[in-house]
Amino acid sequence: MEFIRVTPDARPQVALIELNRPKELNALNLQLMQEVAAALKELDDNEQVRVIVLTGSERAFAAGADIKQMAGRTAIDMLVVDQFSVWDQIRKTKKPLIAAVSGFALGGGCELAMTCDMIVASETAQFGQPEIKIGVMPGAGGTQRLTRAVGKARAMEMVLTGKPISALEAERAGLVNRVVPVGQFLEEAFRLAASIAEMSPVAARLAKESVNRAFETHLDEGLHFERKNFYLTFASEDQKEGMAAFVEKRKPAFKGK
Repeated sequence: MEFIRVTPDARPQVALIELNRPKELNALNLQLMQEVAAALKELDDNEQVRVIVLTGSERAFAAGADIKQMAGRTAIDMLVVDQFSVWDQIRKTKKPLIAAVSGFALGGGCELAMTCDMIVASETAQFGQPEIKIGVMPGAGGTQRLTRAVGKARAMEMVLTGKPISALEAERAGLVNRVVPVGQFLEEAFRLAASIAEMSPVAARLAKESVNRAFETHLDEGLHFERKNFYLTFASEDQKEGMAAFVEKRKPAFKGK
């Protein structure tokens, strides 16, 4: 991996992926995104990993897409390269994925953070979709996930003016889970990851699928999907262990089976 660092055992049952293009403020070129997708696939298949944290640096989670890589391309070039197919692979990650964001999360950086399931931000984090300023618009989910997270009016203003919002504004709008001091954002993400890693991996996967389905369908279908996943948990050893532990007043030992 040239542009990322992967630590499968950063914490017990928690893996860490770090974006690592410091000179470019972690600008997202195609190779970096392919490396992220490949790492997520490998960690998804690793039974020792239950939660994944994705981060950048204190200065920048990711300052945007690599404009130099795209500037000279035609519409057909973009169609053939199909760079967003990599984003679809990232979206299909089965395990809980937490973005630990500090500094700039702009353009593709904001979109990548929103592709994760949760966001822990430092107080210096900035979230924005400034593509309009260079004559284009978001293309990796910025108009869709941002609108679902912060509402139409706020998303429309951010997309049409390119103006970013602060970490505290993002928290108030519902885009991020919590905001902490700069020196604590990664540890806070690890704490959140650890609390999830204690739960049943089977139930966590099915619950993640169900929450995501709420944004992809109408209520009746979402409730039907949720109910089927609820029933499916009763086929797992984790369900038997979890309920037995509750009855016996002890801590459950989930095995992900």
